[in-house]
Amino acid sequence: MPPVYASTQGMSFFRTCLRFICLIAALSAGIASSNAQESETPELDLEVPGITEFAAPENPASLAIGASGSVMLSAQLTEDGEEIPKGLVWRVFSPVPGPDGTLPLVATAEGGTEIFDLPPGSYLVHAAYGRAGATKRITVGSEDKREVFVLDAGGLKLDAMLADGGRIPANRLRFSIYEKDPDATGERALIVPDIKPGSVVRLNAGTYHVESTYGSVNAVIRSDIRVGAGELTEATVEHRAAQLTMKLVRESGGEAIADTAWSILTESGEIVREMVGAYASMVLAEGEYTVVAKNRDRIYQKDFTVVPGRNRDVELLPENLAETPDGFID
Repeated sequence: MPPVYASTQGMSFFRTCLRFICLIAALSAGIASSNAQESETPELDLEVPGITEFAAPENPASLAIGASGSVMLSAQLTEDGEEIPKGLVWRVFSPVPGPDGTLPLVATAEGGTEIFDLPPGSYLVHAAYGRAGATKRITVGSEDKREVFVLDAGGLKLDAMLADGGRIPANRLRFSIYEKDPDATGERALIVPDIKPGSVVRLNAGTYHVESTYGSVNAVIRSDIRVGAGELTEATVEHRAAQLTMKLVRESGGEAIADTAWSILTESGEIVREMVGAYASMVLAEGEYTVVAKNRDRIYQKDFTVVPGRNRDVELLPENLAETPDGFID
């Protein structure tokens, strides 16, 4: 009988060979299965053109920027006048209303002569020079062009003085410009309000209704003034009014009594001003007035006359007492 040790080594070698053969078989089976799956996948028939097969664009310009034309816009006060160098406001509109019914604003600029680059088409252009202006329809093409606006406008400079030639403080004087003719309701359309004296207002040529107000009560002068094209029209109006200061005192030249209620009435009884304070100071137009002062339970009254250019104080004294709790005093 062979030794047991020699038999054990033979069996171990046999098992090792058997395992190696099984591993080789498994790997072969996996490769065969993979090849079978690849052979079952259908091939896609794709035709991808080369870069040189695309047609070249017919228009070499960028599609993001459309073709545009240049138009130079300038304005003159009159047909044969010089170009306005500054102070213009240009607004370019599309002539087709938008969804809200207004004309879309395409471009705007401020200054004098301006150049706009716009896509070809039709536009409405408005040139404003102060309160003067003109609107014109223009057509823009591929060629550069120029458009001249004739505003037919001038300037108006306003001032005022007192009847005796005295100067009126600028901070107490204001002007307003209205349309010359009233509308169906009898009111005139306001064009420019709150104009300081000495200011130049640019307007289209024509006649305007001007109001000059001295103070804040009833010293108002109204007149119609003609503005010529290409001209500066200067107008000075004359105010027949004066500055009055009312005060209630216990004796002539004394201190004014505080917390006094004041009413100023015209000769016809119309109230022109009411206020409360120790003093009642205001500008009044020429004429006859009555001042009524109420302090606590006493009422004082006095008539006075406004003389143009004569600024003065109007004192109410105890003898001007008109009413007490018991009634009027004769």
